[in-house]
Order: sequence, then structure tokens, then C-alpha cells
Amino acid sequence: MKSIPHQLRSNYDSLLIKGVHAREHAYYRKWLRYYLDYCQKYGLDESDKGSLSPFINKLKEKKQSDKQQQQAVKAITAYYELASANKEKWNTFKDRYEEISRKKDKPKLVNADWRSIYYALESEIKVRHYSEATLRSYRGWTRKFQGFTKSKDPQLLSDTDVKAFLSDLAVNQGVAASTQNQAFNSLLFVFRHVLKNEFGAMQGVVRAKTKPYIPTVLSREEIDAILSRLAYPYDLVVRLLYGCGLRLFECLNLRVQDLNFDTLIATVHNGKGKKDRTVPLPEKIVPELKEHLNSVIITHQQDLKSGYAGTFLPNLLEKKYQNAAIDLNWQWFFPAKTLTLVPETKVYKRYHLHKSHVQKAIKKAVRVAKISKRASAHTFRHSFASHLLQANYDIRTIQELLGHSDVRTTMIYTHTIKSQTIKEAKSPLDF
Repeated sequence: MKSIPHQLRSNYDSLLIKGVHAREHAYYRKWLRYYLDYCQKYGLDESDKGSLSPFINKLKEKKQSDKQQQQAVKAITAYYELASANKEKWNTFKDRYEEISRKKDKPKLVNADWRSIYYALESEIKVRHYSEATLRSYRGWTRKFQGFTKSKDPQLLSDTDVKAFLSDLAVNQGVAASTQNQAFNSLLFVFRHVLKNEFGAMQGVVRAKTKPYIPTVLSREEIDAILSRLAYPYDLVVRLLYGCGLRLFECLNLRVQDLNFDTLIATVHNGKGKKDRTVPLPEKIVPELKEHLNSVIITHQQDLKSGYAGTFLPNLLEKKYQNAAIDLNWQWFFPAKTLTLVPETKVYKRYHLHKSHVQKAIKKAVRVAKISKRASAHTFRHSFASHLLQANYDIRTIQELLGHSDVRTTMIYTHTIKSQTIKEAKSPLDF
């Protein structure tokens, strides 16, 4: 599919900002790309409004829903408005588009422009509401693949290039199996959703050798030794990591409203895989959590007096609920010590504790406690699962508490404890 020329896309985006909801921008751009591609394929004039009707009929043939057809009509109509507003500029856009189309007909073996690939990748990631970490990972592997192919024209990319790249990772770079799999998944997404192309059979790829993964687990004595050497509030963060089996980002993303002290339940929103779950709060640290909450309330009141813009909210909640950003319920349970300047709006907001600060504090505490294990923030989650299993908790219960989709993921913790078989006492005559 042809990409939208940069200048045309910039003006089109400016038009969308004025009258279209932000979450629909990616869809509008997609329909415009489809329309321009359709007009070029069938020799239609994209500036002629008469080209819209056959395009919509084509969408009907493709079994597109009525809602999608209506959205496509709005997207192309917006394009017509842009064209009629400035005919001279539109002709420039058209000439530029045709120039790009001609260049596309002569793909380059090396040094091709991949900017449209990265733009489309970001759009596809955001449409699916994947995390920023996923976007960074996929973009990073795409950049490495681009370097490996010497910026080969995307039209010429095939599964042979992917096979060569994955084999190079295993043979020449000696990466771990998990790293090679991550590269494979990234490129599979790019080929399938950005290039609109399938890999085909991936036979003959040299795969990195996999090995059983046994997580590091701390004893209760080692955990207490680390906790005693952590300063506030990092000690409280680690107590929740171990006491609730949370991932670090899940703990830092907790809001004030996510902790229910009446039922002793904490709700984890948007965990790994965008899944929600509840975990029991340790009764032992409830007094500390309440005391910490009081300090959060005091900080929030001081922020309100200083006229700050509120906290950072997920997605478009700030537009949907205008006062949510300054509402106490939406404040971070572990707020950052300083306010953050938002460059676009020139206002100050408060973010949560940065994960690197927690990681550095844990690393220092482990070193001071002279623990000879490679312990990190995630080690406390491993210890949570292992200690529950050691206490004869059902593996399915542990799976739900950890938020694992597959019980096989939870089964790795059976290797971290001694095998214990408890049998009912019977007479040898009954064997």
C-alpha cells in the first residue's frame, strides 16, 4: 500500500485535529491510504468526488461493516475539503504523491527510505493499544533488521531476509533463545500489519538453543535483611512486590482508589497483557500503607494549593473527566518526589516513582546485606510464588494471583522448592 506523502499527511492531520476525535485519526489516515491506492490502481482521479462511490462499493465487496464504510466516507470527504481549500497546494501534493509512486515502481536494493515503515508501525501499535515498551522493542528490532538488510526497499523484503537475520542473531551474535524469539515476533508483526505480507514457512532458520529457566528465589530471612536496609518509601514498595506478587510496573502504577482497606484487596489495572486482577493486601503492612496514604493526601493538598495541573491519566480519561486529574482517587499511590514539566502544554504534573530509583535502591540493599544472589525487583515476585507453593497453595490459585494466562508459566516455580509428597497413612495390607 502506498504511504501518504509527508506534507499531505501533515496538512491532513491538522484538519483532523480541528474536528475529529484523536482516537479516530489513525483510522482516517488508513482510509485515505486505501483510497489513494485504489484510485491509482484503477486509474481514477482522486480529486474527483465521483471516485468515492466506486471506492465505497469496493469496501462493500470486501465485507466492510456499515460503520467502517461511514467512517471511510468521512475520511475521504475531509480529504476533499483539504483539496478544495487550496487547489494549488493540493496539486503540489498530487505531484509529490505521483513522484513517490514512480519511485516505488523502481525499488532500491539498498539505502531506501524506511520512514513510512516506522510511522505505520507506530500507528498499528497504538491502534491495538499496545504498551510503549512494546513499541520501543518492535521499533528497535525493525531498526536492526533495516541495518542488516542495508535499508533494502520494503517492497523487496521477503522471508529469506528474515531467515538470514534470525540465523545471524544465533550464529554470529550468540543471542539467547528468548532474544531471538522477541526479534521473530517483532518482524512478524511488521510483515503482517505494516507491510501486509506473510512470512511463509520459516524452515531452515538456525534457532538459539533454549534452556530451562529456573528463577532466583530469596529466603524469608534474606527478604527481611533487604527490607531492613531499604529507606522509605522503597521498603513499602518491596513489601507490596513480595506480599502481593506484583510486577514492578504494576506496583508503581497503583492509584489511591486501587487499594481497598475494608476488604484488604488491591486491584491491578492494565497488568501484563492489559489484564486486570485483584490480589489480597498483607494485613501486616496495612498500618504502614494507611500512614503512607496520609502523606500522599498531604502532598496532594499542597499540590492543589500551588495550582498544579494534576496527575497523568491513561488514554483520554483527562478529556472525558476533566476534574479526574486533580481528584484524590486518581493520584498515584507512590507519587514522584518532584513535579514533571509537560513541554507541550507548559504545565506541571506529578508522575509516579521512577522504576530506576526503586531498582537502584534494591541493588544497593542487596549489596549491603551481602546476599550472594542476583536479586532484582522481579525476584520478590518469584519469591512470592515459591513461598506460596511451599506452603501447599494450589497451583491454580497462584496462577490467578500472578495473572498468568497459562498454568505452564506458573509451573516453573515447582523447580524452586524441594519436592514434598504428603500421603495419607495406610496399612501395608491396603497397598
